Amino acid sequence: MRIFLAEWRKLRRPTFFLGTMGSVVFVTGLVTSLLFLLIDAKTGNADRGNRITREMLEVADGFTIGFNSASGLLGLVALSVFAAQTAQEYTYGTLRNLLVRQPRRMRLLIGKYLSMASFSLVTVIVSAATSIGLALALSGKAKVSTDNWFTNDGYVAFGHSFVNVFISTIGFGTIGMILGLIFRSPISSISIGTAYLLVVESIITIAWKPASNWMPGNLLSVLAAGGSPIGVEDAPTYSQALLRILLYLVGAGLITATLFKRRDVAN
Repeated sequence: MRIFLAEWRKLRRPTFFLGTMGSVVFVTGLVTSLLFLLIDAKTGNADRGNRITREMLEVADGFTIGFNSASGLLGLVALSVFAAQTAQEYTYGTLRNLLVRQPRRMRLLIGKYLSMASFSLVTVIVSAATSIGLALALSGKAKVSTDNWFTNDGYVAFGHSFVNVFISTIGFGTIGMILGLIFRSPISSISIGTAYLLVVESIITIAWKPASNWMPGNLLSVLAAGGSPIGVEDAPTYSQALLRILLYLVGAGLITATLFKRRDVAN
């Protein structure tokens, strides 16, 4: 618990906390706003040039589409937070001081992970509130009926969507923490992680489409959407994506934890 609270002392710094929440509100607001404001655009109003029609937005789970669509950007925020908070301990040389107070490295690592996971939960809550608030505010302008949103089916759909986006966000954050422990530099960890997820996976998918079913970023997108994302064909099922990403993260996590336990704490 002391490790958990100590990590939160850093996470709740006004510049960091408000800056991160501001970026969450911005990316979620941008995605949700475009979804409604460009509803009649011929070029599409969703990712990959897809069209989200009024009929799709008016069903019980329609108000969660913007929230789900922002999950990828939300995941990149989590990756950056986990990577930076982990790697900067090496950069600033504070890890050595932490280990003086808590020499059990694995306990320290688990405490830091749980605190950052709880921080990610806060970002998901802020993202959900932003998306739903904007959906309600823009539904009239887009001529979208909200009658089905606040029903039992709508509440259940939101619960599923929230859990799925949170799982996806934690997955991205775990990747960021692994990169932070490997490279021990915030800039390197964040740049390599985002470059791989945004560029490398796209290139590999274009060169060999079946590979997308095994790429971590695409698997996390499936988890966030609760199945095949809109406009994506031949995607793995939710259970397949969950199993594959768990195997990736558990395997990489065990290797990285071993390195953290045995390597010198200096950068």
